[in-house]
Amino acid sequence: MSFQQGLSGLNAASKQLEVIGNNVSNANTVGFKQSRAEFADVFANSLNGSGASQIGIGTKLANVAQQFTQGNVTGTNNSLDIAINGGGFYRMSNNGAITYSRNGQFQMDKFGYIVDAENKRLTGYAADASGNLSTGAPAELNISTADLQPSATAKVVGLVNMDSRGSTLTAAGFNPTDPTTYNNSTAVTTFDSLGNSHTLQSFFVKTGPGVWNVYTTANGVSTTVLPAPTATLTFTGTGMSPTSVPASPTPVSFPVTTGATSPVALTMDYSGSTQYGSNFSINSLSQDGFTSGRLASFNTGADGTIVGRYTNGQSKTLGQVVLANFVNPNGLQSLGGNAWSESATSGAPLVGIPNTGLLGVLQSSAQEDSNVDLTAELVNMITAQRVYQANAQTIKTQDQVLQTLVNLR
Repeated sequence: MSFQQGLSGLNAASKQLEVIGNNVSNANTVGFKQSRAEFADVFANSLNGSGASQIGIGTKLANVAQQFTQGNVTGTNNSLDIAINGGGFYRMSNNGAITYSRNGQFQMDKFGYIVDAENKRLTGYAADASGNLSTGAPAELNISTADLQPSATAKVVGLVNMDSRGSTLTAAGFNPTDPTTYNNSTAVTTFDSLGNSHTLQSFFVKTGPGVWNVYTTANGVSTTVLPAPTATLTFTGTGMSPTSVPASPTPVSFPVTTGATSPVALTMDYSGSTQYGSNFSINSLSQDGFTSGRLASFNTGADGTIVGRYTNGQSKTLGQVVLANFVNPNGLQSLGGNAWSESATSGAPLVGIPNTGLLGVLQSSAQEDSNVDLTAELVNMITAQRVYQANAQTIKTQDQVLQTLVNLR
């Protein structure tokens, strides 16, 4: 009797329509992966075993398989939105219970943790105060909003060109407040151990052919007892590779009253300077210290590294997002809320850094759209509807056959 086949066909078509409806309803769900209904035929058992002329008794829903294909990546205005381009899942912690997700719509809670819409915390490798990443087990990522610790200046490096045509002056007559007693000068801002700024000014006095005295003042006060210079640069006939007395880099120190470590000790290096027959020029002047700074913004790199930008122009690593992959992603158990959990079928999670192995790369200020193809789903819906109608027609036809048999006299 074909009632059984028709009923199973109706049930199968109904389940397919449910799967399609769920796909369509989640077409705008970030990180959603569409499902596909998979069917199998059904045969009745026989005492004599199966035969060549055995007729099946219908169909059944064998599996609802999720399709973990890549969704489109769309840019957003939220720096905490992160999209995965490739394989892998975010590893989320809910009071220690680990779940996995592809939805990268994150925000920062009041405690500094990166969380999703359901307050699950993103996990990764934490960074210490110096920005060094841990190498142990992944932990819940916490973004520290503390001020960046200042760094005292340890070295000043300058590249200048002395004008060989400059007038020769008397070294004993140098006075930092009298421009006629030096040929040229330059200044750089340095920092003490508390991040307070101090102006360090260098004065260049030509005392003979190829010989230049360098004098230094800190906040307008000479760092040496005048007329003693900080250093003396002597150039060769080619105007290059000056020799310095004392040897370069030259130590410089000066007292401070800011409460920082005093005196401030640093070195000055003008070893790359030149003396040519052209105007005095400052080609490079840098120092390695900085003041304290507040966290202004942060973004996530392709390898998951979260880098913070501070108001003092510095940057520091704040953490690193990790991804997890599975040998059989279709074995994951769907939990709803854009989350999956591992199962015996999926295998153990393979946790690693993005852009390594089979793990994809991350894109900051972006989100991965649902991979549902609405056009294809609407076509599948029409097909499933026709299949449902066809199975209903087989039941109707069988009913007519039975009615004919009942009416036989």
